Amino acid sequence: MVKKENKSITKEYNYSAKDITVLEGLDPVRKRPGMYIGTTGTDGLHHLIWEVFDNARDEAMGGYANDIEVVLLPNNQVRVVDNGRGIPVDKHKQTKVSALETIMTTLHAGGKFGGEGYKISGGLHGVGVSVVNALSIYTKVEVRRDGGIFMQEYIQGKKKVAVKQIGKSKDNGTIITFEADPEIFKEIKYDFNKITAHLRQQAYLVKGMRISVIDAREYTGKIEKENIFYLRELALDVPAMTFYFEGGLLSLVKFYNQHQKLIHKNIFYVEKEIDEVAVEISLQYIDDIPPRILAFANNTYNAEGGMHITGFKTALTRTINNYARKNNLIKDKEDNFTGDDVLEGLTAVVSVKMREIQFEGQTKGKLGSIEARAAVDAVFSESLGIFLEEHPDDAKAIIGKVTLALKARKAAKAAKDSVLRKGALEGMTLPGKLADCQSKKAEESEVFIVEGDSAGGSSKQGRDRRTQAILPLKGKILNVERARLDKMLASIEIKALIVAIGTAIGDVFDISKIRYHKIIIATDADVDGAHIRTLLLTLFYRHFKPIIEGGYLYIAQPPLYKIKKGKEIQYIYTDAEKIKILNKDAESVKDKEEEIAEIESDEETEIKREAKISIQRYKGLGEMNPEELWETTMDPKKRILKQVTIEDTIEADKVFDTLMGTDVVSRKLFIQSNAKMANLDI
Repeated sequence: MVKKENKSITKEYNYSAKDITVLEGLDPVRKRPGMYIGTTGTDGLHHLIWEVFDNARDEAMGGYANDIEVVLLPNNQVRVVDNGRGIPVDKHKQTKVSALETIMTTLHAGGKFGGEGYKISGGLHGVGVSVVNALSIYTKVEVRRDGGIFMQEYIQGKKKVAVKQIGKSKDNGTIITFEADPEIFKEIKYDFNKITAHLRQQAYLVKGMRISVIDAREYTGKIEKENIFYLRELALDVPAMTFYFEGGLLSLVKFYNQHQKLIHKNIFYVEKEIDEVAVEISLQYIDDIPPRILAFANNTYNAEGGMHITGFKTALTRTINNYARKNNLIKDKEDNFTGDDVLEGLTAVVSVKMREIQFEGQTKGKLGSIEARAAVDAVFSESLGIFLEEHPDDAKAIIGKVTLALKARKAAKAAKDSVLRKGALEGMTLPGKLADCQSKKAEESEVFIVEGDSAGGSSKQGRDRRTQAILPLKGKILNVERARLDKMLASIEIKALIVAIGTAIGDVFDISKIRYHKIIIATDADVDGAHIRTLLLTLFYRHFKPIIEGGYLYIAQPPLYKIKKGKEIQYIYTDAEKIKILNKDAESVKDKEEEIAEIESDEETEIKREAKISIQRYKGLGEMNPEELWETTMDPKKRILKQVTIEDTIEADKVFDTLMGTDVVSRKLFIQSNAKMANLDI
């Protein structure tokens, strides 16, 4: 528990204008915002918060802060507070203005380019806060340090006035308030759940750092008070979350496995520095199949892993094999555990912190620093070996889990080889139920995965045979969340899907052999259809993730209603749209009735016919004739498709675990928590 909420923690430091290095100007940011934040959509909007937060977090990583607050304010403003050293306000010798103004208005200006301001930071390029300033219609920075309170305001990255002292204070810290510019961002709408999930993760990564998140967007009272530092002190009646973890990554693994069936009780954890690389690792095995490995470098999430994960996997495989052989748990040399065996059912978090860090690509998705591999290998090998020796019961359970994976791998390989051999002998014959398209060019070809023979028949007749293929599936496919490959390949429907797509599966998966660049899930708009769609999404996420990442997977949006008014026909895709149209037509009918009262009887009949409205509710694609199906769902010029993407791999893993796994309690809690969001067709 943090004792002093408004005081920076006690630590000797020397941080002033001389530690701020200037590389180039700020002007390009507003012209090409995508180069700096990736996108001006939802992700880019939230990236503004991450950039400001990262500066505060880096203070905590350096040992200068321990308390951060992020507040969503009315009028689309965001306020980020930390009790760190405070941004320097003395004059910078190169720019001849305050270091604060230099940092806020100059690209590539910060304490992360060779000065002693930060030994370790999450930012590779350090453009963060100046980019946020440039892309905000208004920004205000309040700094508390050296006994004073200093402030400066900006409009679209340009200062309003010079830095000025507005008061006195014994505290240290920084408050940055910004309002994203509507000229840059078409929609300014922050997702509180997305923000809390990201900041919760960051709290695990920096032990002893307190993070408060407050959603005060709907608050109508007065928020700003003179000299108020943390807004939580006002005790506003608004949604708020606070995160504080002493256990670091051990606490994070415990959080992810809280509803899982554990293979062993004790969670492995190590934190050690070697060759100026700080390594922190925690892991635990659960009764599941897919591994969940989270990688971080300087607190930046590395979705594609990198050198630290390479070192981790190498050490894990070698150490478990060595322990098993030493204790006579492996007798046949051919039965060595492979990397896949030791990863099955593993929940692990690997974090490295280092001063000189290299990422591959602008997104920092993959760590390229070679020294991280050796450091992780050395630290993890030694510590895991000691853990297994000191916890024999846990070691026995882990070896048992890995041995089961080895046996399953052999069985799955035999089943897979059988399927591949059969396919090769038959010239990779496509499944008989597939109505393939004439084109052999994947980039112009698409396949509709439909539900049952009825929908299959209509779609086969209504399609464009040149570019559109149809694959009807019978019933609900196997839930693959906990199914091994041999069991999956025993399913006729899944086997047909694998052969039709063309990429194969498992260790022979090859995305370059994909036969269609649009794989479209087209299920009925009822409960069974939603279930089948979920089962298919689970299959693609767990075994064909590159197809999703490549942008090849889509969900069709067939209409829910056909509204006929006289000779006019409209297809409606949402209930909200239906209500809007019916309300509009109700007014039209009223006008017609008033008109009827004023005209002769010969004209009355025709007007009544025009005013009559009929509504047909579609519950399945099979209820549509081929012409309707083409016009509403298959015609590329008119149809609506939703592309399946993965915005947050960690959260996606958690959702699939919850909804498709075996833990009834967590699934029940999820349903209860999200019941109000469901769109039920009763």
